[in-house]
Amino acid sequence: MVTAITEGIKVSVITEFISDHSNASLQHFVFTYRVRIENQSDHTIRLRRRHWFIYDSNGVTREVEGEGVIGQQPILEPGQVHEYVSGSNLQTTMGKMAGSYLMERMYDGREFLVQIPEFLLIVPYKLN
Repeated sequence: MVTAITEGIKVSVITEFISDHSNASLQHFVFTYRVRIENQSDHTIRLRRRHWFIYDSNGVTREVEGEGVIGQQPILEPGQVHEYVSGSNLQTTMGKMAGSYLMERMYDGREFLVQIPEFLLIVPYKLN
């Protein structure tokens, strides 16, 4: 698990390789990632947007931007946690992802970026 804290917002990520949906002969490797967002600040916040960079080990980079996460723009009061699971596919057995969330502080509308820590996507047999 990797973790980063930005302005009191803690983001932790853990990954899993999904072999049942992957096919090495077609260069298709599927991973899920579980994200835990914990509001350790003194302010209620809303997750407005996400911005991801997905890096394949063959040099291909993809960029993904959009509103919220998995169709939601969760509001977290101080001490609250939001978790979700999403996924990504690679053309290679190794890669990585990183990015940021655009958060809004609810009481004054101030927007700020929260770092999503870089995490690795590696097919388990590559670690042997």
